[in-house]
Amino acid sequence: MEVVYARCGGLDVHKRTVVACVVVPGPGPRPRKEVRTFGTMTDDLLRLADWLAEHQVTHVAMESTGVYWRPIWNILEGTVELLLANAQHVKQVPGRKTDVKDAEWLADLLRHGLLRGSFVPERPQRELRDLTRYRTTLIRERAAEVNRLQKTLEGANIKLGDVASDVMGVSGRRILEALIGGTSDPATLADLALGQLRAKRARLERALASRFGPHQRFLLAQQLAHLDAVDEVVAQLSAEIAARLRPQATAVDRLDAIPGVGRRTAEVLVAELGTDLGRFPTAAHLASWAGRCPGNHQRAGKRTSGRTRTGNPWVRTTLVEAAHAASRTKATSLAVQYHRLVVRRGRKKAIIAVGHRILTIAYYLLTRPALYQDLGAHQLDPRDPERAQRHLVQRLETLGFRVTLETVASP
Repeated sequence: MEVVYARCGGLDVHKRTVVACVVVPGPGPRPRKEVRTFGTMTDDLLRLADWLAEHQVTHVAMESTGVYWRPIWNILEGTVELLLANAQHVKQVPGRKTDVKDAEWLADLLRHGLLRGSFVPERPQRELRDLTRYRTTLIRERAAEVNRLQKTLEGANIKLGDVASDVMGVSGRRILEALIGGTSDPATLADLALGQLRAKRARLERALASRFGPHQRFLLAQQLAHLDAVDEVVAQLSAEIAARLRPQATAVDRLDAIPGVGRRTAEVLVAELGTDLGRFPTAAHLASWAGRCPGNHQRAGKRTSGRTRTGNPWVRTTLVEAAHAASRTKATSLAVQYHRLVVRRGRKKAIIAVGHRILTIAYYLLTRPALYQDLGAHQLDPRDPERAQRHLVQRLETLGFRVTLETVASP
């Protein structure tokens, strides 16, 4: 088999140890292999780097095992050509599974050019990813804490969520703070409502007739304090992310113009995808990398599954959230696509399709100097005017009208 890299190495990475195997040309036709085990402390990894340099290794491969590959990548980056392989793609042949065998297997595969590396961005983008991912985690934690708060209210017979659309809105927050302060009279609490909620004071008063005990007052105070702390950290993270994305402000603004994509979503997409998408020849390649395209599984001439891959989970969840928001917009092409598909394919598949289209739009906005222009709600009518005509007539007849069509001569 052809040798692609004459001096290469394979690393079997664990939490506390790294088993390294180097393959270099030997005195005869067969290559020479050498295996050593290192720790994962920084000084141990520096000795690993010196050992690889001593053998003049040019390429090193390792598996993407959790986050344990990151310290090694930080040390070896810039000294050798690194390749991060998907562990599922390099499974060892069954039998005699050991750390040494895994390292040798990685080195052999790399030597013959049989490994395909995962995309690992440059350090600035990796740091930006850490910030946006941590912010997303905190936002999810905040949503979970709000759910726990509503559970506490339900346990006290307080049905605030049945009347107020947002328990943590301005009015809801005033009522909750009054409850913590010792106010229990439903009329007094209902009078704290502001804006449109004041029109519901009668229902609100009924919802606030409760059995609010001391332990629930204590729990509610702790939960509000936790939410305030999370909000403060999220605000600080957002400020740091905005400062780091200032050079890419144009790209963020372009993505922000897509229906359903807000500022925070645009920042996540820039952090995960980057602004240089040259590694993706087409939008279809990007969708495949992100796991946003239909699966390809065929057997005996029959397609057995179209399930999407997991892909990048952070991009996946972000696109699903954006697709939900886009489906609720009015007179936009994304909303039209959702409503066309939801009837035939169901809600979940329609959301996935809209998310795929948002990712495709993002690809072209990041690779071309263009601004987003929505095609409108009637973009598909010129493609099949007869179908649009039948659909509109059918809707009017369903409402009880008798429809007669007359062609108007064009001026």
